[in-house]
Formats: sequence, C-alpha cells, structure tokens
Amino acid sequence: MRKFALRYTHCFTPEALYSEVLSPMAFGKFQDFLSGLVKVQRGLFVGNTPPTMDELLEKLMGNTGEVSAAIAARELLDLYSDLDDDSKLAFFMNLEQHFNANEESIKLAYEDYSAESTSANLNRLSRAAEPRRHELLRRLNQTPGATHDLVSMRTDLIRFTRDNPELRSVDETFVRLFTSWFGRGFLVLQTINWSTSAAILERIIRYEAVHEIKDWDDLRRRIDPPNRRCFAFFHPALTDEPLIFVEVALSDEVPGSINSILEDTAEGDVDPSKFTTATFYSISNCQPGLKNITFGNFLIKQVVNELQAEFPSITQFVTLSPIPGFHRWLSQESDDELEELKTLKAVIRSMPETDDSIHENGDAIKRLVFNYLLQAKKGKYPADPVSRFHLGNGAKIFQLHTAADMSEKGRTQSCGTMVNYLYDLSCVEQNHEKYVTEGNVEYSDKLKPLIIKR
Repeated sequence: MRKFALRYTHCFTPEALYSEVLSPMAFGKFQDFLSGLVKVQRGLFVGNTPPTMDELLEKLMGNTGEVSAAIAARELLDLYSDLDDDSKLAFFMNLEQHFNANEESIKLAYEDYSAESTSANLNRLSRAAEPRRHELLRRLNQTPGATHDLVSMRTDLIRFTRDNPELRSVDETFVRLFTSWFGRGFLVLQTINWSTSAAILERIIRYEAVHEIKDWDDLRRRIDPPNRRCFAFFHPALTDEPLIFVEVALSDEVPGSINSILEDTAEGDVDPSKFTTATFYSISNCQPGLKNITFGNFLIKQVVNELQAEFPSITQFVTLSPIPGFHRWLSQESDDELEELKTLKAVIRSMPETDDSIHENGDAIKRLVFNYLLQAKKGKYPADPVSRFHLGNGAKIFQLHTAADMSEKGRTQSCGTMVNYLYDLSCVEQNHEKYVTEGNVEYSDKLKPLIIKR
C-alpha cells in the first residue's frame, strides 16, 4: 500500500497533474486511497482530542513524509471549512503575523548578494525573501481537491480584507500562486451546448452575471440555436467548474439592443455563410476566489480563433456591453467639470426613469455616456470596469446605443444605454500597448462629434 501511495504522491503537484502525468483514473484511485487514510487517521482520535489548527500547521510545515503531509493538508482544509467567521479571520491573521520570511535569513542573503552579485546569490536572496505562507499553500495543494478548497478559502479572505487591510499581504500570496496555477497553459476551452453535462449547465445558469438566465428554456435559447455559441474555460483541478464563460450571438449586422439578441428565436433556416458579425454579449467570471486572475483576454482571443475557423465569413467581432459605472458617476459632482457637462448631468439626473423619457433624451444620454467613458478615470485608466476590461484587451469604442437595455438593471446602471466595443484584429495589439503605457482610449471617428471639449 505504501508503494502505491508513493508512486502517485511523488507526481501529485499542480504541474504534474495539469500536464496529465497523473491520469484521471490514477488520480481517482489515489484520491480514494488518501480519503481512506484520512478516515483511518480520524478513527484514531475517537475518544481523544483531535489535532488543533496550530498542530496541523506545525505538522504540515515540518519534515513529514509526502503521504503524512497530504493527510495533514486534507485535515487542515476540512477543519478550516468547519470554522466560524471569527476563527477563519484568526487563521488568516496567523498567516499574516507568523508566516512571513525570516528576517535573519534575508539579511544574510542580502549581505552575500551585496558582496558578490551573482545569479546564485540573487536566487538565494529571492528564496529567503519568500514568506513561509507561500510554502504552506503549496503543501496544502498537494492533497486531492485542495485547489477547489483554496479558491473557496480566498473567497473568505477577500471578504475579510475589506475591513482588515493588513491581510492584503496574505491575499497577494494567494494571487501570486493562483496566477501560476491557473496560467494560460493549464486552461481548457470547451464549447457549451445542449449536450454538455447537466452539472455544468446548472452552473452556467447560476453564474450568469450580466443578463439573468431565467430557466432552462432560456438557457437553451442562448446555447442551442445555430446562431448562438457559448464557450468556457475550465481547469483540470476544478471538475465541472467553469472559470469564466462568454455567450456569443452570430448575425449579419452589429446589434443595437440586448432584446434583439435575447428574444431572437432563430426560427426558419439559418445560412451560416451569411454570418458576418460575432457579438460577445455576456462575459461572466464564475469563481469569486479567483478575482484579479486574468482569464477574459485569453478567452476572447481564443474564441475569436475558434469562430474564424468555423465561420470564415465572420470578419467583425464586437461586444454589446453594459456600462455599470455610469450611474455612480452621474450622481457625483466635481468643481473642475466643464459647464456643458454639468448641465447635461443635471438634465439627465432630473429625468424621470421612464421609457418615454429615455427615448426623448436619447441624444443627451449618448453624449453624456461617451464623455463618461473618455473622461472618468481610475488612475490613468477608465473608471468603468467593463470599459477597462475591453480597452485593456485592445478593443475600441465603436458604437453607442440608447434604449438598448430597458430592463430595470439597464435603466438603473446607464439609463438603458449599451456600447459596442470593436475587436479589430489588425490593431488590437497596438491598441493594447497604447492603453497599457499611456491609458489611451481608442474610439471610432464617428463618435468625435459627441466629445465635450475644454
């Protein structure tokens, strides 16, 4: 039995698993085997005191064998999941206070590097400066199912960090490791259709964050017709758990409203050769614990390649995107704003939130929205999160549509306005570079008359 365990534990690392050194069947056998060992281990504590969190941490960070470490990791993760919020917060505070790098080791390594600036000494300094919690998370991730548990753990950490900013250093540890574990080479693109497993489809319904999927019939209308596609990224360590997915509408024109997409039943014959435009109308991140881990730009670029291969006639790739930050900006006032901008804001703020008012004030709303996208900044980048995402990917502002989303959410966010961002494949890389270095916002020349100038 020990030989069996060691044969699989020696390769149970994220890199080995994700490169399929460990086959799904072998992984399943090892997972069952380890679960059995954990049950035996727990049986030893019947009538006795089970190990505490501190004891498990000490055991995991000590010089234990691989199987013992994997059992300790599983016990620790299970114990954490049963903690209340106060105890979970204390766990993270412990990581922040007692799992940092050793100051004396850093000092000695720095002195060596200062005396002789070799690559070997630089590597030694880098290792010395790494907080011990990095190694703790690595060891935790050696037990089956740990990646899922660690992603859930970070969901708690993000929540605690809002009121405990000192925990940001702990969160940075998670982000650094997750960025490696969830790198592009480990992501698997899957097409989501009506033959996809019910477990995944149920999660697509639950995780949809932009346009609510009402029921199974609504989901089928989005993924089953010949003019619809849905793609998702998966990770081998998170079974049946999409990381991010995008819904796509195929058509012969750029859509100007979300209803034209959501209510399209694609009745009658559809000629795929007539498709010229692919519209990304909903992109949803599924795992809160993977916040700030980049997937979206990889997803869109790979989906573009998939669609081009399937539909050579498609030459135009756009979004139909919400503008979630507009309403907050509209309610704010700034002394340095131009008078024309202040006047427009006052007009739209006093406007009744009715369909008629939105239609009657369409030109003013469009002008105000466009200047919001250009002028409202968070640092040197746009304040609007959706705009920041697409412009950062190299897209440009292409068209604005008023009365494009007349749902309660659409009216509340942006007075019903939506925006097409264009992914022009001939210049996305150039746009991306200008955006990253200068915060440059690219937009269609047709929108220039909407600019309010100083």
